[in-house]
Amino acid sequence: MTDDDIYTNDGTVTLKNERAIKKKTGNWRACPFILGNECCERLAYYGMSTNLVNYLADRLDQGNVRASINVTNWSGTCYATPLLGAFLADAYLGRYWTIAVFSIIYFFGMTLLTLSACVKGLEPTCNDTGCHPTSTQTAVAFMALYLIALGTGGIKPCVSSFGADQFDETDKSERKKKSSFFNWFYLSINIGALFASSILVWIQMNVGWGWGFGVPAVAMAIAVCFFFSGSPLYRIQKPSGSPLVRIFQVMIASLRKFNVKVPNDKSLLYETSDTESQIVGSRKLEHTDKFRFLDKAAVETESDRNKEVNNPWKLCTVTQVEELKSIIRILPIWASGIIFAAVYSQMSTMFVLQGNTMDQHIGPKFKIPSASLSLFDTLSVIFWAPVYERLIIPIARKYTRHERGFTQLQRMGIGLVISLFAMMAAAALEMYRLNYVRKNNLYDAETIPMSIFWQVPQYFLVGCAEVFTFIAQIEFFYDQAPDAMRSLCSALSLTTIAVGNYLSTVLVTVVAKMTTKNGKPGWIPDNLNEGHLDYFFLLLSVLSLLNLLAYVGIAKWYTYKKVSGYPDGL
Repeated sequence: MTDDDIYTNDGTVTLKNERAIKKKTGNWRACPFILGNECCERLAYYGMSTNLVNYLADRLDQGNVRASINVTNWSGTCYATPLLGAFLADAYLGRYWTIAVFSIIYFFGMTLLTLSACVKGLEPTCNDTGCHPTSTQTAVAFMALYLIALGTGGIKPCVSSFGADQFDETDKSERKKKSSFFNWFYLSINIGALFASSILVWIQMNVGWGWGFGVPAVAMAIAVCFFFSGSPLYRIQKPSGSPLVRIFQVMIASLRKFNVKVPNDKSLLYETSDTESQIVGSRKLEHTDKFRFLDKAAVETESDRNKEVNNPWKLCTVTQVEELKSIIRILPIWASGIIFAAVYSQMSTMFVLQGNTMDQHIGPKFKIPSASLSLFDTLSVIFWAPVYERLIIPIARKYTRHERGFTQLQRMGIGLVISLFAMMAAAALEMYRLNYVRKNNLYDAETIPMSIFWQVPQYFLVGCAEVFTFIAQIEFFYDQAPDAMRSLCSALSLTTIAVGNYLSTVLVTVVAKMTTKNGKPGWIPDNLNEGHLDYFFLLLSVLSLLNLLAYVGIAKWYTYKKVSGYPDGL
């Protein structure tokens, strides 16, 4: 038995910095700890965030529009901070220690938020006229929220990549298991979200916000314990130095050689003769024809040949150039996910506000909080994830002859189509609801006699769209990322959600300003019975359709990454 059979060949080591043994580390034996960590962390996150718009609107006295804007801004920040965590993971700390450090910051934020909701002096004073928070109380609550946003920034970009690191890409049998990992990873997210959007939201609305935020804080503590428990089994990729430095080296080297001609024979471009790449933890990449200007950075001039040691700011390897090309090719795919993310963000804002106006009773006594309807999104994911894995892939494989049934880009496209139908369903429901209000003159009614469960189809469709688009997106950004930039590219995929949330904020702000002129109530007033939330959903439907058309063109243009020595491009 050779070393290749005993040890991993992808550069992974153990926590003790010893070469990872295949039969003792990683693979599915390490994944339960990572999936358990993700499940509890997502329970904590969604348990706190699902109903946050109601907490800000009621307890912090912010009203519908301001609360909605603050939630999408905060949520956007939660998906922007992963760029910081990813940079630290790829360049200096590695994924393991980044997750460990930021998890503790996350826990402190959850604890402070719990205290701000239940400790006298920190919690807002409420009476029959409403709640009256002081500026200090509001500041403490937002400090806690943004500590959580910072903490999640080190976890989100690293956990999925860290889980995928447990499968050796040079081993064909392990590489096949990796695709299944992403499906189970997203399923674990939604199992945590299921508990959060049902039981925890009910606790917040009926028991109290102290308990409602306290339980997620405990869940986060359990998540940390889960993660550290698996430490002896983990395979760890070493940090490879700053990816930003390598990107700038290629850009500057190509600009310095602006007048240098790229040879037609690509074998003349500079690459090391070693089997492995110069970049720690990265395989060599084959040359691709797009963005040929950047190839100038790999052209060896006479002055380069005369130097004993190459200057990386003047001469870069083909692999280094292809790293930057990979990032550039990914960007249009990244941009096409922004509208989808804006649609997804409606579940925590406009869907909740729409549900607030409807009959939330189940029987004569029990009342379901409107934010709890997101559990149908979660149930949809829990239903469709295994159905996709066990049923859709085998059927699709017969027709496409593709190992995964659909390519990652095809899978994402199907999700975009489904998300369009989700927005159309939301718009149709709101049209029907407003028509009922007009017919029965219920403009001043707090709720109308129309069951909140009419919202189920739009939640279910969003969940189905997630299984196609979000899971494919996670897998795509991991697979197509350069080996030494996987955390950074995972963070990049998450920033689509950040930008989507910010886009939703901009849309709400612009719509509110444009539609409230001349004393009109606007599309999204505090009393939605006087507004036109259906127009807002239709606006998102039109944007989704235009985005889908653009995506089709982008997907046809895209060229998959090619790894040297791997004919399948992986």
